[in-house]
Amino acid sequence: MKVLVVDDSVVYRSKIKAALTGVEGVEIVGSASNGKIALDMLAQKDVDVMTLDMEMPVMNGIETLKALRASGSKVKVIVFSSSTRSGSEATLEALSAGAKDFVAKPSSSEMTTDAEALIRQDLLPKVLQFKARVRTTPASTPTAPSEPQVVAGPWTTPTSTSVAPKTALIYPRKELTSFMPSAIVIASSTGGPAAHDTIFKGLKGKLRCPIFIAQHMPPVFTTSFAKRIGGHAQLPSKEAKHFEVVANEIYVAPGDYHMSLDLVNGQIMTRLDQGPQRNSVRPAADFLFESATKVYGSKLMGLVLTGMGEDGLDGARAIKTAGGGLMIQNQESCVVFGMPGAVHAAGAFDAQGDLMAIQSMLQRMAFE
Repeated sequence: MKVLVVDDSVVYRSKIKAALTGVEGVEIVGSASNGKIALDMLAQKDVDVMTLDMEMPVMNGIETLKALRASGSKVKVIVFSSSTRSGSEATLEALSAGAKDFVAKPSSSEMTTDAEALIRQDLLPKVLQFKARVRTTPASTPTAPSEPQVVAGPWTTPTSTSVAPKTALIYPRKELTSFMPSAIVIASSTGGPAAHDTIFKGLKGKLRCPIFIAQHMPPVFTTSFAKRIGGHAQLPSKEAKHFEVVANEIYVAPGDYHMSLDLVNGQIMTRLDQGPQRNSVRPAADFLFESATKVYGSKLMGLVLTGMGEDGLDGARAIKTAGGGLMIQNQESCVVFGMPGAVHAAGAFDAQGDLMAIQSMLQRMAFE
């Protein structure tokens, strides 16, 4: 993994380089103080991953991303952003412009402690998640399972040969082309913000059921994320609050909080807690999916989108065991196929498709 570090701060450049130096399989090939220098270096060096600051002189992060997109560059960009409202909004804009993931910069007080360890802890997994695709499978054409096309919908359904043979027949299949759920739950991580941008920008109408989203993001960023989703389709969308009555709105799990659902005196309520991380994340989609299954049963629809790791797998199994519906994002359209790939391998899904197929499904299921 050849990494280029781009930041106008010499302190951050040195800390990022130090955090990745000596890691097996990772090579720092250079650093740059602004986007223009970085683009010049990309023309001369072989780079797989670039860490990118947002606020730089000469050419900032957004301008750099737009130039990369225009050039057709395949370099994976991980944004470094401040944990402020403006920083979170700029990060979401960067993810929409082509960045694949982001890391929140350590605060000034954290920089006086072991900044290298903090950066390594957050950055290294995000760099290594792209390793499977580097120099093995072209980013634009990853291998995907061959499955029959369903005439009634723009997605494909699993077959006994496309999933693990020992698990392929465990879960009853739901006919999604006619399924009208009472609620929808969504899991996403790396690549998730841009995926949600694509999905929600094309949705129209009034929500007929609530949508609950567990996106792996830190505090502040989830506030901007919820606002951005609602703005795309002019829908009521917000960070969930503890113990509020559920309406036909979009609820995003706040950063650093698990979100679950509960039935209290005949009313469906949201619950938030800071219990132990699950799958090394908080919020964890598994908690959301499992609790929603207890409330909605076979009338629950689940979506597992692009992301690293296996969060959502246990939840998908719970939904399918209860007779609900489950769709995953296909490998071709994922930034990282980890989360949907784990569900695929377990056979705990009814269909898979790209973002346009998922948008079409949501439009039919969730809107009047």
